[in-house]
Amino acid sequence: MSSTAAGWLQFLLLFAMLAACYVPLGNYIAHVFTSDKDWAVERGFYKLIGIDRTADQKWSTYLRSILAFSFISVLFLYGIQRLQEYLPYSQGFPAVAPDLAWNTAASFVTNTNWQNYAGEATMGYVTQMSGLVVQQFMSAAVGLCVAIAMIRGFVRSRTDKLGNFWVDVTRCVIRLLIPLSIVGGLILIAGGAIENFHAYQTVTTLSGAHQTIPGGPVGSSEWIKNMGNNGGGWMDTNSAHPFENPNPFTNIMEIFSLLLIPFATPRAFGKMVGDNRQGYALLAVMVTIWALAVGGISLFEAHTSIGGTATVQAGHAMEGVEVRFGTPGCSLFAASTTVTSTGAVNCFHDSLTPFGGGIALFDIALGEIAPGGIGAGMYGILILATVTVFVAGLMVGRTPEYIGKKIRPTEMKYAALYFLTLPVIILTAAGLSIGTPIGQRAIFNPGPHGLTEIVYAFASMANNNGSAFAGLASGEAWYQVMGGFVMLFGRFMPEIFALGLAGSLARQQPVPASAGTLDTRTPLFVGMVVGVVLILVGLTYFPALALGPFAEGLH
Repeated sequence: MSSTAAGWLQFLLLFAMLAACYVPLGNYIAHVFTSDKDWAVERGFYKLIGIDRTADQKWSTYLRSILAFSFISVLFLYGIQRLQEYLPYSQGFPAVAPDLAWNTAASFVTNTNWQNYAGEATMGYVTQMSGLVVQQFMSAAVGLCVAIAMIRGFVRSRTDKLGNFWVDVTRCVIRLLIPLSIVGGLILIAGGAIENFHAYQTVTTLSGAHQTIPGGPVGSSEWIKNMGNNGGGWMDTNSAHPFENPNPFTNIMEIFSLLLIPFATPRAFGKMVGDNRQGYALLAVMVTIWALAVGGISLFEAHTSIGGTATVQAGHAMEGVEVRFGTPGCSLFAASTTVTSTGAVNCFHDSLTPFGGGIALFDIALGEIAPGGIGAGMYGILILATVTVFVAGLMVGRTPEYIGKKIRPTEMKYAALYFLTLPVIILTAAGLSIGTPIGQRAIFNPGPHGLTEIVYAFASMANNNGSAFAGLASGEAWYQVMGGFVMLFGRFMPEIFALGLAGSLARQQPVPASAGTLDTRTPLFVGMVVGVVLILVGLTYFPALALGPFAEGLH
């Protein structure tokens, strides 16, 4: 069987697995956040922290709860890293340096998992388990809670309440993320991912050299790393390491896990608004863009030559590709991890062809909507759908409506601020890094590729992705400190505007559909949303793409 055929079979298998889970998992997610019944463990937790589970919160109070929880999480994770040498199972590692501890704390709390370190050579077992892995659960839950609050903005009327953050985050972790992670972790461990508390072992290789073999409870944390769209690997080489991702079976399961919840959330949206066709329409947008990303990267990685020098072996670009998975497995993983803001990798993104890497960068620049990060993709695409309805309303000269709510200037201001925030953060940080001596010192590759590396880095950080190109010394203090702020602003500022929009919608009284109302459940609307997405991102990032990957690819 050819590698191209194998790649298509992987894609079709993955598509079938996701389709089978769409309805049951989406229905369950809707049930988790709409049920009136609490589990006993949840009631105990509410009593412990003094939460009244019946008290709904205004959008501003919901937001303050998220910010307070995240602030405490950053301090807690920073403290664990700085005290690592005193913790058990530290493997003899010293305390993490202050600038790296800051960057890592901001990274994992924001669901980014940008890593300026080699996990197996920097973090002890307790630091990983009680610090990093805990935040992989909690940051994923925060994103999904914002999406649920956004959906409530469409469901509720004449109220300023969007639910209770503490109830939402508790239910998300206990009822959804932990059960799925237990099942998924067992699958990966059965597939060969390691799970132990062994001390590091030094062995003698056949050539007489010495090599240190790390251990750790890797398999149990690997599933939430991907399913929560975190991406922070236990090992430096992430999902290209055989201890994390041993074989093609675990590889397809890891790709499945990072797409699972983002693709099921539109079903939860349809259930909660009482119209499943609305969910199918948004799902169609997500699937269309994801399929285009997979097809584009696969095409350029399978057939390429640069500047007349062939970069292919056996018909495919194999530099930086793990031979266990091949180019099709790399392309499918690279597309899926960049459209979901996961950032986990099973091949070296810096070794992607210029146009393949350009598509990966474009995926990240989409802003988490195809299907996007857990929760973030849902509230992102809802805002895009709102913009599309507004544009359609301007074209026909009537007040636009979406899911029974009018899209007025107030709502459009929140939507505009949402979309302007990330480009401003990304391009400002990239410009400062390129234009100042302190930022230039870390750029090892001048020219178009160096520009791509810089823009990719800050786009990845601001969009909570975490994958990276090499050739950039991101461990320098400038990138450690600046990167921490970029990740925090890139995560929480869009959530401010998303919750503000949700609060504005919740205060409205629903309006009945009329003959002039745009039907947002049709292929026409799906095509309009895809067009708006591509135009918005294209107009915003085209100069950077043209001077970076396009210039390199056409050289």
